[in-house]
Amino acid sequence: MKQFQNKTELSRHLNTLKGVNKSVGFVPTMGALHQGHLSLVNRGLDENDIVVVSIFVNPTQFDNQEDLVKYPRTLKTDVDLLKTVSEDRIVVYAPTVEDIYGDHVESQSFKFDGLENEMEGAYRDGHFDGVGTVVKRLFEIVEPQKAYFGEKDFQQLQIIRKLVELHKLPVNIVGCNISRASDGLAMSSRNKRLTKAHRNVAPLIFKILKTAKAKFGTKSAKKVAEWVEKQFQKEPLLELEYFTIADVTTLKPVKRKSKNKTYRAFIAVYAGDIRLIDNIALN
Repeated sequence: MKQFQNKTELSRHLNTLKGVNKSVGFVPTMGALHQGHLSLVNRGLDENDIVVVSIFVNPTQFDNQEDLVKYPRTLKTDVDLLKTVSEDRIVVYAPTVEDIYGDHVESQSFKFDGLENEMEGAYRDGHFDGVGTVVKRLFEIVEPQKAYFGEKDFQQLQIIRKLVELHKLPVNIVGCNISRASDGLAMSSRNKRLTKAHRNVAPLIFKILKTAKAKFGTKSAKKVAEWVEKQFQKEPLLELEYFTIADVTTLKPVKRKSKNKTYRAFIAVYAGDIRLIDNIALN
């Protein structure tokens, strides 16, 4: 499996592949890979000759520096996991911070037509500037035809789509279904940091989302949100940060349901000091 830390060497290798008409897909990650990431890689391999997987813990998208320090860095394990999928069609790009940012580790400022101000944007200051900065940079380095993102970070997915639209980037963004454990918990690198007690109770998040979806068929968004809040008040090991039902296009919270719009429920929950997010399509 080819591995690169330097963007110049990576570009040289990819240009050679593109020169013989090899198509290139891209899966950007922060490492600590799990089956959810592998599902994106497999989708990429189904649709491209080569898939580049970047493994880079991006410092500019962390509003909590303690979270950045604690974020798992498991490059060897990640590469070994990728080898179980393919040894010759996956290229790993694991750059240093300097290779991405040079001497200035800072975010660009982006406007995503207001998408950046909702939900995660309201709770994580500067987060989407950091995401936009690193993803745009990675697209410029890899120059893929397609890039794959999971719907667990649905707001991020919509923001990346807007980034591509606004900056006219020549890449097709492919959204992929949320990968879940057998008990329903959305797969996340953060799950590895859960205590046993928190891991045991965390599947309640998706259980509540599924019931909220059923209730949304007959009840208002406000009534559904009130019900969700009451459920988390009953569970001392989980603390609800937000629950929002929003239009999938604008990400604005719904005030009155419309048959002509598509909605999704979004949630953020603390299990101890581990922050978990999830979402579910409602209609």
